Amino acid sequence: MPTMSQTELLDQDPVFQLKGSMLAITVLELARNNLEGLDRQLAAKVAQAPNFFSNTPLVLALDKLPASEGAIDLPGLMRVCRQHGLRTLAIRASRIEDIAAAIAIDLPVLPPSGARERPLEPAEAEVVKKKPEKPPEPLIKPTKIITSPVRGGQQIYAQGGDLVVVSSVSPGAELLADGNIHVYGPMRGRALAGIKGDHKARIFCQQLGAELLSIAGQYKVSEDLRRDPLWGAGVQVSLSGDVLNITRL
Repeated sequence: MPTMSQTELLDQDPVFQLKGSMLAITVLELARNNLEGLDRQLAAKVAQAPNFFSNTPLVLALDKLPASEGAIDLPGLMRVCRQHGLRTLAIRASRIEDIAAAIAIDLPVLPPSGARERPLEPAEAEVVKKKPEKPPEPLIKPTKIITSPVRGGQQIYAQGGDLVVVSSVSPGAELLADGNIHVYGPMRGRALAGIKGDHKARIFCQQLGAELLSIAGQYKVSEDLRRDPLWGAGVQVSLSGDVLNITRL
């Protein structure tokens, strides 16, 4: 009995779909973590329409990847896209590991899309209309409160709300929240607030000694923070445009 090859299976179970967004930017929505399959299928698209992928601005949509797919090699994914003429401007993500990987290489992170998108064929690439995209309304969840010290290597995530730590945060620890982060003790680890794009989120800490502070993808590392005159003091951190502002509590 004849069997189907891996290539035939991939053709029936595609790794991705190209979709038109409400902006004049192509969205590549990944359904599986398979860079080899993606490379092959993008090459097939280019063969159909050689001028379709010519320095095309791209948003990598990773928010539909299931947790079972595991962490994706984001730099490798961007290299595959670049080889076929796609220039990655940002990612759209909801998984913590994808957001952290984007922040590590200074790549903007967009919140998951609630808009309906349709598959985009090469012939339609030139007629996508420009319209502003309205982000989905955030789901508000109760504040997450941590009363014990957060040790190095620990990661705490407050999904859909604020995170409050009423103790110390050690170097190597990581705090993440869709909303605000409050630390009522020495803050020596990493704090990432508004990780799904909330530009109004803030970080509050009684003693600034952080390795990294980030709001909605904009961040400062310890080398920058140590030069701030409020290093070691009680501060609040807010976002103005793409600049983190640190002011005294």
